[in-house]
Amino acid sequence: QVQLVESGGGLVQPGGSLRLSCAASTSFFIVSTMAWYRQAPGKQRELVARISSGGSPNYADPVKGRFTISRDNAKNTVYLQMNSLKPEDTAVYYCYQDRLGRVYWGQGTQVTVSS
Repeated sequence: QVQLVESGGGLVQPGGSLRLSCAASTSFFIVSTMAWYRQAPGKQRELVARISSGGSPNYADPVKGRFTISRDNAKNTVYLQMNSLKPEDTAVYYCYQDRLGRVYWGQGTQVTVSS
């Protein structure tokens, strides 16, 4: 059973920063594409950032220049560094793993940006 355990969410003021972490319980992490999605109340889940097994990142337009996705294959962990946070970044953030075509989701972590 693959598990993705997210951490790092919380309440932050506009302009602040948070770093999300997602630890995967699989030795196939190194060949997996990893990603972060988010879902705000009343909205569909959307891609935030993705990083390939080779380490190539790509980002959704709303977060370009503010968020950075990275991975540590030795720790089976993917990170999302979020800077210059805005109220519209408020959502539940989900970790996603595509392990050779099989998809897994984390349980989600709440990020709230509010003064």
